[in-house]
Amino acid sequence: MFSKACQYGIKSVIYIWKQSLNGSKVGAKEIAEHIHAPEPFTAKILQDLVRKDIVSSQKGPTGGFYVDEDHEGLTLRDLVVAIDGDELFVGCTLGLKFCSETNPCPVHFDILKIRTQLQEMLTKKSLKELAMEVESGDTVLARLA
Repeated sequence: MFSKACQYGIKSVIYIWKQSLNGSKVGAKEIAEHIHAPEPFTAKILQDLVRKDIVSSQKGPTGGFYVDEDHEGLTLRDLVVAIDGDELFVGCTLGLKFCSETNPCPVHFDILKIRTQLQEMLTKKSLKELAMEVESGDTVLARLA
């Protein structure tokens, strides 16, 4: 459903939140290792997320990626849109230029229901709340085996 970049971005940001909850900043190498992702690709995704104000970064020996109270309200939807754009939520699934309520494609109304459910799921919890679930052990970010 999400691009590989989006999958890595989601796991990266949740990991950054987890570390930030403990007062730590974290580097791209550590993030990539913990989410089982290629470091160069992870670093590129993180740079883009800094530009889009999803996470912050600080250079230097005590630097790294982090989040703070300015990022508390961000949700998975915000992150998905920042990485993959809003195509998942708008436009015609079949690529028609003029698909609408009055001029629907064959799957318009079915997709509308799915999109509504997806929007609700992606905005139900903040990224911080998801990180807290990982921190408590209720959920995981990487394969257990």
